[in-house]
Parts: sequence; structure tokens; C-alpha cells
Amino acid sequence: MKNKNSDDLQQRNSVPILAWDFHYEYLNELKALNSDLKRVSKISDEFTWDEKKLNIQERIKNEVVVVTDLDLKIVFASSGIKKMTGYKEEEILGKTPKMFQGPATSQKDLKEIREAVKMKIPFEKTLENYRKNGNTYKCKIDASPVYNLKGEISHFIAFEKQDMSA
Repeated sequence: MKNKNSDDLQQRNSVPILAWDFHYEYLNELKALNSDLKRVSKISDEFTWDEKKLNIQERIKNEVVVVTDLDLKIVFASSGIKKMTGYKEEEILGKTPKMFQGPATSQKDLKEIREAVKMKIPFEKTLENYRKNGNTYKCKIDASPVYNLKGEISHFIAFEKQDMSA
């Protein structure tokens, strides 16, 4: 038969384990963020982008960063992509963002995005996208072409987040 002191001791002993779980999760997020920053910096250095102007270091903390080449093939996605879409980065590299679109995605918005990409101008849109499991979500996209120091476009970058207001 347990006594009250034994129950109290058991409850107090479980708190540090819960605290460790939160700490461990936070450490993993920091490691993923650090890895993301190193990988996107490598691309930035290779193509001589003005990283400060893009504000990647700040934005990558709260948004998913997706970088495509000029053919719109994904060359980088930050670790938050899995949480937002269900896909790991390895599953989407070399594919286009069309993989996230489906019947509920606005054709009008997609046409406007294609025009912006063709004209090489920034755009902001909220699309109805699809997760790996087939569920939809509202994805707020803030995208623009990325220029190297010679003034040539080398990539497109999109900062994305799930729009919870919709």
C-alpha cells in the first residue's frame, strides 16, 4: 500500500524528466536551425548573395525557407518544411513547389505567381497547399528573385509559413 509521501515523491521526481524533454526538444530545434543557417550560407557564399539584405538569419527562425534554382527546382528547404508539409527535405529536393498544389489551389493565384516569376519580381500570396498526408493548409508565401553581386539572378527564395488566420 502506497502512502501519501511516496505519491508526492513520485510526482516531484517526474518534473525534471518533463523539463528535460522540453530542453531536449529546444536543443534539437537549435541544432536544426544552426544546420539550416550553415547550409543556406554555403549556397549564399557560392553564388555571392547579399545575405544581410535577404535577412535569412532572422527569418529562418520563424519561417520555412525554400530556395529554388532558375528552373524552380528546390535546392534547399529549411528543417521546418517537415513540420509544415510532412515532407523531409530529401523528398522534395530537385522537385518544384507544384508538388504542394492540388485541386483546392487557386489557379488565379498560380497564374499570378507564374507571371511574377516570369517578370522576375517579388510576390506575396497565400495558397491552399497540400501536405504529404493529403490534408490542406494555408501557406503564406513571400518570395523574390535572388541576385548575385554581379546583378544576375541566381535563384528564387521563398519565406513560407502556415497562415493560421484563414
